Amino acid sequence: MIVVAGEALVDLVPVTDGELADLAPRLGGGPYNVAVAAGRLEAPVSFLSRVSTDLFGEKLVERLHASGVSTDLVQRGPEPTTLAVVGLADDGSARYSFYTEGTADRLVDDPGPLPEGTRAVSFGTLSLVLEPGATTYENVLCREAERGVLTVLDPNIRAGLIPDPDAYRRRFRAWLPDVGLLKVSVEDAKWLAEDGDVIEIAGEWLRQGPAAVVLTKGGDGLAVLTPEGLTEVPPTKVDVVDTIGAGDTVQGALLAWLHHHDALSIEKVRALTTNEWTRALTYAGAAAAITCSRAGAEPPFASELTVD
Repeated sequence: MIVVAGEALVDLVPVTDGELADLAPRLGGGPYNVAVAAGRLEAPVSFLSRVSTDLFGEKLVERLHASGVSTDLVQRGPEPTTLAVVGLADDGSARYSFYTEGTADRLVDDPGPLPEGTRAVSFGTLSLVLEPGATTYENVLCREAERGVLTVLDPNIRAGLIPDPDAYRRRFRAWLPDVGLLKVSVEDAKWLAEDGDVIEIAGEWLRQGPAAVVLTKGGDGLAVLTPEGLTEVPPTKVDVVDTIGAGDTVQGALLAWLHHHDALSIEKVRALTTNEWTRALTYAGAAAAITCSRAGAEPPFASELTVD
């Protein structure tokens, strides 16, 4: 079982240019998208979060079920669902403004040790920023790493919600010894390291704990840095509608690929060959390309992928 931990929210996405009335609700949130992507790619996934009992929350839970994701670890509460207003640049890239005060996902309770059979747990995005939930998820990360579970992290930076960037950067570095697999965009790597050469930055992080550092490079494809060196995979060509959920799809698809190839442990991730990493990144990139071809975070199902 793979557990994905973190927020579920609603993106308000423009469907035409310039009119606020044409903002359409899309179910999302970084970890939520990861869980949906992995579930649709036929990996056994359970979502850990607190989800509102409002209408948005009901729809979020329904979509998890429809995507093959277990909700056994989902907590429910009367607090509202977090909202994110999405703006799209000319190239389809997204920018976000968030409405998070008093929302359900911030109030998640520590579930204690994750269920027997949990082989990996994934974290990221707002849930590791907004308190009190951030400390709860941090405790789960550290505890599960100590138990030998593969921990996977995508910080997925939303700088506008980080009041003290230096404090967050210190906290991020403190997580690294407990992280088995780190996935980060080039932009986020530069933000976390306050600029610099991305490969050198990734190399420094690699030496602090992770078995591998996966880099998403937007239109330039994917790469992974391991102790054996750098492996790069070109992008899958696609007509981009928007990039909402693309990085999350990479994360979910990587988890699914590792599950399908019996590699959900830090030892097995560390043992992956260059050829295996090329296959894994090609699979993740193909899944993300399909997401980019659609409006909003709409990851593909396994039947839509022609690579394995």
